[in-house]
Amino acid sequence: MEEKNVMIIGGSSGIGLELVNILAKRNYAVSVGSRTSHILADMPNVRHFPLDVSKDPLEFELPSELHGLAYCPGTINLRPFQRMTEEDFLEDYRINLLGAVKVIQACLPKLRKPKSGSSIVLFSTVAVQTGMAFHASIASAKGAIEGLTRALAAEFAPRIRVNAIAPSLTDTPLAESLVSNEDKRRASSDRHPLKRIGTAREIARMASHLLSEDGSWITGQIISIDGGMGSLRTFK
Repeated sequence: MEEKNVMIIGGSSGIGLELVNILAKRNYAVSVGSRTSHILADMPNVRHFPLDVSKDPLEFELPSELHGLAYCPGTINLRPFQRMTEEDFLEDYRINLLGAVKVIQACLPKLRKPKSGSSIVLFSTVAVQTGMAFHASIASAKGAIEGLTRALAAEFAPRIRVNAIAPSLTDTPLAESLVSNEDKRRASSDRHPLKRIGTAREIARMASHLLSEDGSWITGQIISIDGGMGSLRTFK
């Protein structure tokens, strides 16, 4: 059986860490690039290399070929538009979009090598297609990710599939301040038709599907996993 090499950027917390756990248990050889590594210590089938996507240039060692790449870093910078600076917008673009661009460019020669093809998974947000107050900066950056997803899916077909997942609020360290007490958690849950926020594992399962052969006929898609937030309105 062919060994599957997958690169996870931002795989030491939240959705990225759940994805690493899922793939490692399925005997993928998982390379993780992130700023921290202690939680990955002694995990089987996992190797870590230090990586800060906000730095230039990116330097890391790649396997001889890559079957999958997931870019998980993100930001939640929610503030009134009039209080946001140009640097706030640029920071969101640097981490969410330009970091992904740099990593994909670095990995592209290895992603083109597998005869069976390969897969790239990016992350957007429900706030791109559903207007939400205080989301101007992150929705703009993630909107660029959605455009990048479709453009690269067309350019890289048929050898490399490219898809993005657009979650709503998910229980991760990144979103900790938004669900820091029971009142906030309840209010956030009630805004969703399914009356709860998502879990990192739920999002990671979809990412693992897209990276695997089970998702081999899916490309150019923005897949919403949002508790119905983006498409449903429930009125009692």
